Amino acid sequence: MKTGQTSGTIEHHWLVMASMMIGAFVGMLSETSLNIALPQLMQAFQIPAASVQWLVTGYMLVIGIILPFSSLLTKWFSTRQLVIFGLVDFIVGAVIAALAPNFVILLLGRMIQGLGTGIVLPLMFTVAMLIFPPQKLGTAMGVCALVIMLAPAIGPTLTGIILGKLSWNWVFWLFVPFLVLALILALLYLPNVGQITKPHVDVISLLESILGFGCLVMGVSFAAEWGWSSPLVLALILGGVIILGFYGYRQIHLENPIINLRLFSKRDFTVGALCVMLDFAIILSAMYLLPQYLQRGLLLPVAFTGMIMLPGGIVNALVSALSGRLFDELGARKPVIAGFLIAIGGIVLLLLSQSHSTVGYIITAHVVLMIGCPLAMSPAQTHALNSLKGLESADGSTILNTLQQIIGAVATALATSFLSWGQAAYQGTNHAARFVNGVHFGLYFTLALAVLGLVLGWLIKPQRR
Repeated sequence: MKTGQTSGTIEHHWLVMASMMIGAFVGMLSETSLNIALPQLMQAFQIPAASVQWLVTGYMLVIGIILPFSSLLTKWFSTRQLVIFGLVDFIVGAVIAALAPNFVILLLGRMIQGLGTGIVLPLMFTVAMLIFPPQKLGTAMGVCALVIMLAPAIGPTLTGIILGKLSWNWVFWLFVPFLVLALILALLYLPNVGQITKPHVDVISLLESILGFGCLVMGVSFAAEWGWSSPLVLALILGGVIILGFYGYRQIHLENPIINLRLFSKRDFTVGALCVMLDFAIILSAMYLLPQYLQRGLLLPVAFTGMIMLPGGIVNALVSALSGRLFDELGARKPVIAGFLIAIGGIVLLLLSQSHSTVGYIITAHVVLMIGCPLAMSPAQTHALNSLKGLESADGSTILNTLQQIIGAVATALATSFLSWGQAAYQGTNHAARFVNGVHFGLYFTLALAVLGLVLGWLIKPQRR
């Protein structure tokens, strides 16, 4: 057994956290910023929307596959080994993507980056819980959450500015200096924390997790291009569901499961977790559709697209920082219900937009949506985790982080399918109007998610005074 340092032996907590915070920030920046570049990448590689969305879906799929093993990895490898490997891996993936001569190599680079993010992201929260004293833990977790929400706030704008002056390759070169800085900080200041116990690894569970989630996401993603009636699509989706069924059964009956699904027997955790999943799916599907709508529906230049999305991104970060306080004052039920109601309002405003809508109208609709989603997110997540005790909290956090990435990948793939259906259903010859019709179909899916989230919000128990 190898024992690492604890909060009592660490003096410079923020220097310890710096490498992981930068790595997590770049990982989330990479997850959201590329949406702006998708139209350019479609043109550069002469590929359809159903193919280019794999740059988003594939990235989240790899993160979602790695996250369930985050707790297991920390028991087999030291903190320094994991963080340094994750950062080096991300640098390699970014360089491969930046130099990619074709779409296949670009996708390979993206998926390598996803591996790095999947390792570093959960470690940031795990290490924070281990090194900060209890009286400072709330502040530390709040800063970590703010880092995660800041990336989507500035990512699209930063990417838009880069694409306005340079080629898409520079989106990936942008990541490298930040990651090199994080790597230097990790080498200088990151200690080993926690314990290495090297528990038994259930290989069957590992394979079931990879195959089940992989087949499900691939099936939904391929459906956008090949159609939902394709035998291969149906086989992948059905196979994924069956494998995940066996995986779930095994996790419930194992003494030491890779992911503790028994937590779903707790009503409060289940309702809170479902609200978090739906909220994340709303954000990911809308953020996938909106940049493309601005460029291909309103025919706006890419740099301007990034600027248009900045106000909503800033509001998202600010509301995320405030929603935790609302939970302390009101509990989860009221903020979650209000959040989903406001999100529905923002989606409806976007549904009423046309190819001639003003920029001010789109910014307003986006801001309304970005008030609603984070207003519901943090209270729902805190409500879910507060229903757990002791070590269950770490298991609950793993479940939430994992399912967010998987649901995000599936939601993006489904939004692509609805986008294609909407374009095919349009009868006119105006290409911009046809694309707007496709976006509206995608937003109907997003609206359905928000309505379902609102229904679940009413199931949250009121806070007891």
